[in-house]
Amino acid sequence: MTLKAVAKSGFILSLLAAGSLQAANDKLPEVTVDGLHHISDTELAIVYAQPGVDLGQYNKVYLLDAHVAFKKNWQRDQQRSSGLRVSSSDMEKMKSELAGLFKEVFTTTLEEGGYELVTERGDDVLIVKPAIINLDVTVPDTMTTGFTRSYAESAGEMTLYVELYDSVTDDLIGKALDRKRDRKTGYFQWQNRVTNRAAANRILKEWANVLKEGLDAARGDNNG
Repeated sequence: MTLKAVAKSGFILSLLAAGSLQAANDKLPEVTVDGLHHISDTELAIVYAQPGVDLGQYNKVYLLDAHVAFKKNWQRDQQRSSGLRVSSSDMEKMKSELAGLFKEVFTTTLEEGGYELVTERGDDVLIVKPAIINLDVTVPDTMTTGFTRSYAESAGEMTLYVELYDSVTDDLIGKALDRKRDRKTGYFQWQNRVTNRAAANRILKEWANVLKEGLDAARGDNNG
């Protein structure tokens, strides 16, 4: 299934939206149409992988640009619930900035972990194809919000969908889906561009660490 197909699919997203990840996993197939097997007890909500795949063979990462998509009807709901007028250009700007932050956070985390980021295929290159979907920003940063103060307990939430490919064979060797919501402070605080970016950075850092630690563990298995 492609990133575009997942972004349009309501099945898995509706399960996640229901709030029960255990229920979502209970309804998922053990084996996908592309031959990936469901992996349980992982740090991400839903994970599928090719049986016997060895991530330890990859020392370099080809990180593609992240596709970003808002939650369905997000723009309309913002207008109805808060009266904020969010233009299409506002949304494109937010998507572009989040994609840029994704690249920055993942690149820094992987490079600090000893992995080389490349833009060419090779025998030891893992292709990472990410998407941020179901993006729900509680208080978007627009020209309108710049003149007012909006308060909320959380900056919002987003869902990561990522596919891993062998760069030589183009085989899909793994994919994962995980939803994260910004931490609730327990009180209402002013939400703005700075707080939105800080929340996104925290979530992206968690996901980047999961990828790095997964690669580290595979390396360790090979060295052991």
